[in-house]
Amino acid sequence: METIQTLLLVLQVVVSIALIGFILIQHGKGADAGAAFGSGASSTVFGSRGSGNFMTKVTTILAIVFLTNSLLLGYLSTQRVQVPTSLLDSEPSVVLPQVIDRPASDMPEEDVQNEIPAESTTAPVTDIPDVPAQ
Repeated sequence: METIQTLLLVLQVVVSIALIGFILIQHGKGADAGAAFGSGASSTVFGSRGSGNFMTKVTTILAIVFLTNSLLLGYLSTQRVQVPTSLLDSEPSVVLPQVIDRPASDMPEEDVQNEIPAESTTAPVTDIPDVPAQ
């Protein structure tokens, strides 16, 4: 889809430059009146009347290609992005927190030092020797 859009964009630029060139080359309506009185237009490449038909046909074809290509590019650009118009149209997304149960060896050093041990490492109260009273 991206390749087609790129090719159509390149075609659009080439056709637009050619269309501008062909429009600028054409004679205006006032140029035909001057040719009737022998102003030297008969020495042009197409003759005094010959360029009108050729230039008009090429300009018409280029204009049709330009318009069609513009419509295609507009259609492709609307198909590429489809955004929901309302929050009610979009599907709800719920993110639940995950509880990670990892062993102490995977924890960073500061977390391992602050971790409460599962078993008490102190000796039972019965193992403490009796201190003689003084």
